[in-house]
Order: sequence, then C-alpha cells, then structure tokens
Amino acid sequence: MSVADIRKTTEDKMVRSIESLKTDLQKVRTGRAHTGILDHVQVDYYGSMVPISQVANLSLADARTIVVQPWEKNMANAVEKAIRESDLGLNPASMGETIRVPMPALTEERRRELTKFIKGEGEQTKVAIRNLRRDANESLKRLVNDKEISEDDERRAQGDIQKLTDKFVAEVDQVLQSKEAEIMTV
Repeated sequence: MSVADIRKTTEDKMVRSIESLKTDLQKVRTGRAHTGILDHVQVDYYGSMVPISQVANLSLADARTIVVQPWEKNMANAVEKAIRESDLGLNPASMGETIRVPMPALTEERRRELTKFIKGEGEQTKVAIRNLRRDANESLKRLVNDKEISEDDERRAQGDIQKLTDKFVAEVDQVLQSKEAEIMTV
C-alpha cells in the first residue's frame, strides 16, 4: 500500500462518516414533516415485518403532515398501529384508506434535548474521523518500518492526513450548526 492509497482510503472513509452523520441527523424530528422520519417503521405484513415504504406510498400533505396511503385497503390498520407504536411519538389519524400523520410542534425543552443529542452524534463522528487519522498514521509508520518510504515522506503524509482530518472535523461542525439552527427556528 502506498502513501497515496492510504490517503485516498482515509479520505473515502471520512466522507462516509460525514454521510452517515447527515443520514442520522435527517431522522431527528424538527417539527417539519418529511417522509424519511418513517423509514425505520416496520409493519406486520402477513406475518413478516417489512419497512413501511414496502406496503404504502408516503407523501407530504403540507409542511407539517405526512400522508400514508397503503397499497392494500386491509393494511391501513396495521400501518396505523405500526406508526403509533414506533418510538417516534407520532399520533396517526385514519381517514378511510388514507392515514394522516401530523407532526407535533416542538417545545423549547424538547428543542434543547434534540440539540444535545445532535452534538453527541457530532462528537461520535469526530471521534470516528480521529480514529481514521490514527489508523492512517499507523499505516504510514509500518511503511517506514518496512523501509518503503523515508521518515520525511512519512512526516509529509502525516501533515496531509492532519489537514484532511481538520477539514472533515470542520465539516462536521458546519453540519451540526445548520441542523441546530433548523431545530431552534422551526
């Protein structure tokens, strides 16, 4: 493995860490409706637990209401029950074959809890990025020990890895700031 390979691998893993953080933060409910909130809800479909997106069409009626339209009429009760029993704290209302899921307004206390949670997620991502830096530096040390690169090349490569780390940690901070602003202003 060369220095360029180590750098590229580390950068790819850091990009995936940021993408994972963004995906996780999308699931945080901000009072504004989006269908991704229901992604992990599982519905009992004839004895099998399947994601809600496989038994119903999800759409938005307005900024604060998700509309769930089961593909089979007899699945409406099962879908409604699955949403109600999920850990999301949502209260769906059935209107015949259609289920409306209103998003409750956030209280100030809940906003602060969500902000704390988001900061914790961000810190975990930063730790993951720093661990990737450590792994890359260890790989560079192995190359020096195997006499594949010089110590000067190692130092230069470690500087590059540190710049990458700083860049991605700053990106985590930016993602957290925008999500926090979204939560506090909604």
